[in-house]
Amino acid sequence: MQIYSSQRGFRGVTCILLLLMGHTFVLLQCTVESIFPTLSTQTLFMRTLNTVALVPIMYSWSPLQQNFMVEDETVLCNIPYMGDEVKEEDETFIEELINNYDGKVHGEEGKACTSVFPLFGATLEGLYMTLNDASPPHFFRYRELTEESDMNVLPPQCTPNIDGPNAKSVQREQALHSFHTLFCRRCFKYDCFLHPFHATPNVYKRKNVETKIETEPCGSDCFLWLVCCMGDCWGCKTNITAIHLKYSLRIIILLSCFVVAFWVHAYFPHLLISFVAPEANSRCQTPTKPKMSPSSSQPFMSDVPLEPVEWTGAEETLFRVFHGTYFNNFCSIARLLGTKTCKQVFQFAVKESLITKLPVNELLSPSQKKKRKHRLWAAHCRKIQLKKDNSSTQVFNYQPCDHPDHPCDSSCPCIMTQNFCEKFCQCNPDCQNRFPGCRCKTQCNTKQCPCYLAVRECDPDLCLTCGASEHWDSKVVSCKNCSIQRGLKKHLLLAPSDVAGWGTFIKESVQKNEFISEYCGELISQDEADRRGKVYDKYMSSFLFNLNNDFVVDATRKGNKIRFANHSVNPNCYAKVVMVNGDHRIGIFAKRAIQAGEELFFDYR
Repeated sequence: MQIYSSQRGFRGVTCILLLLMGHTFVLLQCTVESIFPTLSTQTLFMRTLNTVALVPIMYSWSPLQQNFMVEDETVLCNIPYMGDEVKEEDETFIEELINNYDGKVHGEEGKACTSVFPLFGATLEGLYMTLNDASPPHFFRYRELTEESDMNVLPPQCTPNIDGPNAKSVQREQALHSFHTLFCRRCFKYDCFLHPFHATPNVYKRKNVETKIETEPCGSDCFLWLVCCMGDCWGCKTNITAIHLKYSLRIIILLSCFVVAFWVHAYFPHLLISFVAPEANSRCQTPTKPKMSPSSSQPFMSDVPLEPVEWTGAEETLFRVFHGTYFNNFCSIARLLGTKTCKQVFQFAVKESLITKLPVNELLSPSQKKKRKHRLWAAHCRKIQLKKDNSSTQVFNYQPCDHPDHPCDSSCPCIMTQNFCEKFCQCNPDCQNRFPGCRCKTQCNTKQCPCYLAVRECDPDLCLTCGASEHWDSKVVSCKNCSIQRGLKKHLLLAPSDVAGWGTFIKESVQKNEFISEYCGELISQDEADRRGKVYDKYMSSFLFNLNNDFVVDATRKGNKIRFANHSVNPNCYAKVVMVNGDHRIGIFAKRAIQAGEELFFDYR
């Protein structure tokens, strides 16, 4: 190695040539001097950095893992930025854009009026002081905020606390008003982001397994030990055979008692009096006067001997809430309350006149339900064939139907929009338009599965044999047609694309037709999509994806990493709109086998 040094003599730069193994390297040695005497002169070599490619331009966006419905923006808050040099076509575009918003641009004031007009604020304050006993306005505001308020006084239109020490006894409707208002019965969430502006039915019809009462007493304080409870409130929950058997046994016991009493009265009359008299004061033999139930001819005992039990307002409210679900299953209600026995719960129900009968549909036999399921299955197959023969490609958003006065016919909104009646509809459970689910025993990834054929995922509440109803935390599910609702997406990476801008790359290999990711974003209306699309077209960057005839998914402001997948006429992925538990969702699937590290493309057209 040979070293040659050359002192250029200007700006403290020294050029050193290195001859190493036939190659010449140039090193620039620099001397840095400071104007401060305390700092010494430093000598170091300059290193030339390699050219780094620029990072592609990216507009700001928020990560999102599920669709987010937003309201239409009918107000243009600001004029879009089109660059420093405004061209004539840009001015024309801005005028057309403003006309779409009623010719107005609304924005928030950046400064208060007092900063723009200093005398204006002083004039208003002086006028206010003159009219209000020379007190400045902020004094009244301070007095309102510092005044002591009664903690027991609730704000207007506020529901009382149902589990506090000072809870009031309210009806079931009032106690559950907030829950019914905020709870979404389609995604089982409170204040969900997918259905915030659409009212859902308040009644969700399902099989009530909670209404099955106990057949054996749960303890010494069980309500089943009360003789008077063996009337209407007990018999209405059992099947006809059990009712006949129960009353037959009671008749036999009663006849036996009459025979014994007649024999004792004939031969030992004084023993009968001494035998009955002591028991006449017992609680079990207290004479009660049966009265007829309004809905049946069986005796309904309202004169049940009540124990002096104190019920708080919270307990009374919770009982009314539980009774709407468990009906006359007083053993379960008592276990939920935790502070009362089921006999005390039963007596309170008698006091409240809440001994009710079950609906008729709860008494259906398994054979009747099985026949109804077969009828729904046949209707489902016919519906599939009609949709295949229909040449219309329009897809409408699903809304649960609610017409209790008549069955689903041509006036039903589900039939009018060519949608199936789902489990959220308020129609009869044996509706011929109700989708019954599949009974597959395989992976449900071929057209042999009716759910796959109808371009919908298997419903865990309807498809009970394919594996869609397995536990939600199960990593391995036999059904392959429930990936979107379970969130079984692949690991995606974001990096500069080989085509343009940013691109989406997959970290793991996938097979053909395997689910990759869901295309998520803001759920907007078609009108809002038209207004936003004009701005996106001007920027030559759009993330709009048509969902159905009513809504569009916009991943411009909010979305996930699949939004960066670029367009290609020879893609390795394809998009498909799938019905998932009543909601249309966009799934991205592999069009062919994709290796790890490949960039994802799908056809935008």
